[in-house]
Amino acid sequence: MSKNICFIDGLEGILKYREIDINQLVELPYDAVSYLLIQGELPGDQELAEYAACLHGEREVNREVIDVIRMCNFNIDSIEALRTIVSFISQFDPDINDSSPEGNMRKAIRLIAKIPTIVAAYFRIANGKQPVPPDPSLSHGANFLYMLRGNKPTQLEAEVMEKDFILSAEHELNASTFSSRVTASTLSDLYSAVVSGLCTLKGPLHGGARAEVVTMIEEIACPENAENYVLDKLSKKEKIMGFGHRVYKTYDPRGTIFKQLAKQLAEAKGDMHWYNTAEVVENTVIRELVEKKGKPIYPNVDFYSGVIYKYMDIPPQLATSIFAIGRVSGWIAHCFDQYEKKKIIRPRAFMLDEC
Repeated sequence: MSKNICFIDGLEGILKYREIDINQLVELPYDAVSYLLIQGELPGDQELAEYAACLHGEREVNREVIDVIRMCNFNIDSIEALRTIVSFISQFDPDINDSSPEGNMRKAIRLIAKIPTIVAAYFRIANGKQPVPPDPSLSHGANFLYMLRGNKPTQLEAEVMEKDFILSAEHELNASTFSSRVTASTLSDLYSAVVSGLCTLKGPLHGGARAEVVTMIEEIACPENAENYVLDKLSKKEKIMGFGHRVYKTYDPRGTIFKQLAKQLAEAKGDMHWYNTAEVVENTVIRELVEKKGKPIYPNVDFYSGVIYKYMDIPPQLATSIFAIGRVSGWIAHCFDQYEKKKIIRPRAFMLDEC
């Protein structure tokens, strides 16, 4: 892969997209970060305006898509429905057989624009409500919350959702990104590569942790219960959801930002209950595992993002699909990089004797 799509220093807790630190990127609109990942450089004002206009103009989905959503099994996780619908909408794309860079870019814009609409429509239909059409005047984050709820979010909520998408957008060769790259390496179409990513993200060892964080926080119920909850879990050698990472051996830089955002939401709503509960969990885990045992197990990207979803009344079953809304730009950036190589990914197998 190209070195500059993403850079991670797991020891120092550094994350960069296209050589720009994540702490700078979260101050930008999602559209700008999406452009950066795919095009390799930040857009100028005119380029950003044109790119945003293209995205906003492709948010609508046709009636046939809504009809298929109505036929979905609403007892499944939303990521399963999203996988099915993304595969379905490919047949309506006029550029489906155009694999030129220009054709792929048009497909990329449609995917990035329509996935939030699909997720919101699925949720509303599953709950007996009519889908809310997208509002082209709203940002990526604000429009998603508007379609989900049926009313416009506060400015802070819109900003938090926008930052959530940015923090989720890219993270090197994780399982779903690798899956997308393998599919792209066969020169299969962009929809197929994105569906590969969605299928991989569905697995509980990759996606799903945010939903489990929300469930855990609700189970703990209050700050007074948090310490004993953690101690009981650790005594049974059970995992605390939202902690630890395969790459980071210090605080996940995305987790640091999510913690700040969770506190801002809690203060704005005048309700520190869930934030304080999460903070006791964090402090107890760090005391017991980092300070006492020297294990580098810190909050990861999922922990405080789960707290944010609790404050924003986002149901746990949507968490993985919302992650995909942000991540699709990263998948596409990797697919475009892989298309340029025109070389199939074909690892060799080495047989090991069974122990």
